[in-house]
Amino acid sequence: MRVPNQFRIREGRMGSDESFGNSGAFRVPLKTNRQTVHVIASEGEGWRHVSVSRPDRTPTWDEMCEVKDLFFGPDEWGLQYHPAASDYVNFHPHCLHLWQPIDAQVLTPPAWMVGPVTGRGALA
Repeated sequence: MRVPNQFRIREGRMGSDESFGNSGAFRVPLKTNRQTVHVIASEGEGWRHVSVSRPDRTPTWDEMCEVKDLFFGPDEWGLQYHPAASDYVNFHPHCLHLWQPIDAQVLTPPAWMVGPVTGRGALA
């Protein structure tokens, strides 16, 4: 995982600095729509994780893609899980999460199962 330290929140309750490594809170201005999202990143117990939220609405697909590319890289996978209802945790009404295992290969479906493969970026 890589973190955009230029967007790191350094003061207050969520403040951190580079000594926190890949963990911390970030206020990320998006190129997609010039909106800002709040990101909390963490790395530990075998997982890289980012939570992405906005105060007014749930982040869009394009916003999540931009955050995924920024924190995990454009050529890496980030996963969104839909847990069993008994495992739901809703700490914030407009928050989505991306996950990436640290030491495991992500199982991914073949692109043709998503739709016609027309070239690079077929899963986009």
